[in-house]
Amino acid sequence: MAGDGIATTTKGGKEYPGKLTGRVLLTCMVAATGGLIFGYDLGVSGGVTSMDSFLKKFFPAVYNKESSVKPSDNQYCKFDSQMLTLFTSSLYVAALVSCVCASTITRKFGRRRTMFLGGVLFLIGALLNAGAQYLWMLVVGRILLGFGIGCANQSVPIYVSEVAPHKYRGALNMMFQLSITIGILAAGVINYFFSEIKGGWGWRLSLGGAAVPAIMIMIGALVLPETPNSLVERGKNEEAKTQLLRIRGVDNVDEEFDDLVAASGASKLVTNPWRTLLTKKYRPQLVFALAIPAFQQLTGMNVITFYAPVLFKTMGFGGSASLMSTVITNAVNALATLVSIFTVDKVGRRALFIEGGAQMFITQVIIGIVIALKFGISGNPGVLSKGFADGLVACICIYVAGFAWSWGPLGWLVPSEIFPLEVRSAAQSVNVATNMIFTFAIAQVFTTMLCHLKFGLFFFFAFWVVVMNVFIYKFLPETKGVPIEEMHTIWQKHSFWKKYVIEDEAIAVKGGHHV
Repeated sequence: MAGDGIATTTKGGKEYPGKLTGRVLLTCMVAATGGLIFGYDLGVSGGVTSMDSFLKKFFPAVYNKESSVKPSDNQYCKFDSQMLTLFTSSLYVAALVSCVCASTITRKFGRRRTMFLGGVLFLIGALLNAGAQYLWMLVVGRILLGFGIGCANQSVPIYVSEVAPHKYRGALNMMFQLSITIGILAAGVINYFFSEIKGGWGWRLSLGGAAVPAIMIMIGALVLPETPNSLVERGKNEEAKTQLLRIRGVDNVDEEFDDLVAASGASKLVTNPWRTLLTKKYRPQLVFALAIPAFQQLTGMNVITFYAPVLFKTMGFGGSASLMSTVITNAVNALATLVSIFTVDKVGRRALFIEGGAQMFITQVIIGIVIALKFGISGNPGVLSKGFADGLVACICIYVAGFAWSWGPLGWLVPSEIFPLEVRSAAQSVNVATNMIFTFAIAQVFTTMLCHLKFGLFFFFAFWVVVMNVFIYKFLPETKGVPIEEMHTIWQKHSFWKKYVIEDEAIAVKGGHHV
């Protein structure tokens, strides 16, 4: 129970005492606000690209195509513009580059400094976008936003995983995803109200609003304590033990601290964590660092997040109606994430992955069939009845809920908790970089895919949901309740991965202790 301080026996054979202290809870909540900058950007870009005043100023060709569309024109293709999608997707190329650099900063200077740097870069990008007069200013601002997101996404999940007691690590780590969903929801609400501002300059406030979460993570990084893992990694053992005693809320943390020091000692033998990550021993972690973020994007959720207003507008909803529909789906996203927070450390990661995947598959197939019947090849549905519109939004909400309590939060949680200390920063960078590569690719080609695949786009993503569910069922061991420094034991026991895991003498396990 939270606060009882009773040791719990884990699958790794360890008994680490610790409470869910107020200090830990507050620390993880503040750190997880780093997700706000990612979520706000995910939500705001799709909204401003559906505002006529924004399109008229920066993308007049798209505005002319949309405003003069005739009933005979193909509705699926009216937003097909590579420059418009470049505005959205350029951020993720920058995030890809920065997360690799952030790995070194995180390892050598600590998690907090990386978070602070991310906030500074995001703030500058937000201000540049808000004052943009030319398209190049928008793109440069987006690149700076990307640098900030890369830093935050690289450091925050690691920070939370290292601070949280193993018994509550899943729920506390998911606060990062909850912050992402809150950021998306806030962006949707802001877009809805700012789009109504007379004079057509509301998009500036929407883009400039990103400064708020940027300032929040900067302040958080200044007041947060550093993680014991990072302190030990940098040779500050006494400070690390003092900090570990504070966040665990108990009188004795010797066993956990000794294991942490042993793991750090082993990590210092690794001179090149990038090369080490490619060795056979770390094959399971590398596979999941690549597969989970790739699959997370292939669920199709970011299509809904990025382009929900555009998607709803294409489906025949009016401008304000499309923004309101987006607000509704974003609210479902945030509320459903709470379900995951309260269940992940009880039912486990695998069960949520598989159930959420099944829910997404069923709703994607239903949506694809309904749109095929109603919109056909031309994408012209005629007059949409209120019942049809409500039903379509309801199906999308069920799909969003499935993602929000499975692949959304677990896509960040599982990779951040399975990496050993010696390759943790490098592996997390691989995780974030893969996420950004697929996010960029899908953001860049979505409108073109919608134009060519039409309703088949939903069947495309449904296929990948089946593939990823099979992957999780066959290859992911349960990580619930396993201390982060004992995570290597799950691979040694797994029927498939055990043949790859060769114990190194430096971190061999005898009787449950590192030697």
